[in-house]
Amino acid sequence: MKWRNRRVSRNIEDRRAEAGVSGGGKKIGGLGVILVTLGAMYFGVNPKIVLSLMEGLGGQSSSTTQNSNYQPTEEQQQLAQYTGVVLADTEDAWNSLFQQQGLRYQEPNLVLFTDSISSACGHAEAAMGPFYCPGDNKIYIDLGFYRQLKNNHNAPGDFAQAYVIAHEVGHHVQTLLGISGKVRKAQQAVGQVEGNQLSVRLELQADCFAGVWAHHTEKAKRILETGDIEEALNAASAIGDDRLQKEARGYASPESFTHGSSKQRVKWFKQGLLDGTIQGCNTFG
Repeated sequence: MKWRNRRVSRNIEDRRAEAGVSGGGKKIGGLGVILVTLGAMYFGVNPKIVLSLMEGLGGQSSSTTQNSNYQPTEEQQQLAQYTGVVLADTEDAWNSLFQQQGLRYQEPNLVLFTDSISSACGHAEAAMGPFYCPGDNKIYIDLGFYRQLKNNHNAPGDFAQAYVIAHEVGHHVQTLLGISGKVRKAQQAVGQVEGNQLSVRLELQADCFAGVWAHHTEKAKRILETGDIEEALNAASAIGDDRLQKEARGYASPESFTHGSSKQRVKWFKQGLLDGTIQGCNTFG
């Protein structure tokens, strides 16, 4: 992906030197979060549900400490700059698309952190992967996830990383359009299996929105290099529920899917890439 010497977003919060310390009460942190997350992954539950469950723990004391010895490596700084360029590209694409709809796009902040972080959605661990928090309209990412994407999921490449960022921005778009709120309300009226199906549709739409971003960014800036699209499709396939469940326990349970199968995720990213419209990403139709 051609990204050097291009605009870096101003909406980056670098909190990598902070170490989160959760307070007392009912706040879950550290090892507790990791155990709950691993258990959720094993039973096919979206680990990010842990974050939403923590929303009810508001008011618990939390603090951060500054690591005066923190010094990012040159590679880490390059990854941070790259992430800022991708975020800037999403801003350009979605500002234009919202304007075409007669709407105003509110740009999200992206928070860089190391190991753990406190957000409006609760205390989060890097093991959960990147996530979007609707409570503060921010995207959170530990840059170490890029290494996990390459080593653990066999999905290397800078455009694979861009797909992940664009997917989380897609959740922000869903929040602004009121889609996420409608889905959460609908989930409250149905059982777990039906609720999981709604979650899958929401995640697939975010994949499609990532494709929409790629469509418009390539059209406007000609960023793609040979193999980039394959990197994104490989990443989408690598984090499909069926593939992750088979890797974790040897078999997949479709009724427990919360993000969609590898085939579905690839299909909807390609749909957004080829169509390039918000309307073309109606996974609820």
